[in-house]
Amino acid sequence: MPYSEMAVDIAPETGIGSAASGDELYRVGLAYSTGVGVDADMVAAHKWFNLAALKGSEEAKEYRSQIADMLSSEEINRALRSARDWLNLMN
Repeated sequence: MPYSEMAVDIAPETGIGSAASGDELYRVGLAYSTGVGVDADMVAAHKWFNLAALKGSEEAKEYRSQIADMLSSEEINRALRSARDWLNLMN
């Protein structure tokens, strides 16, 4: 499947759930960081890279760090709250 189709298929609006792998969550982060299939949103990208990192994605850890350098502390806090909210919804 081409990357652009994959990004749309796994966007959170389509119902990606807690069973998603770190790789799937990482690809959602990539979609948001590049604007492929969704509007580019660095706060959302940080959220999804953070969730992917929690599931063991080493690539996500690197991208999360890079994006954190571009965000304000308030934006990072928003991303972290959003990740916690998502985790709470999935449990």
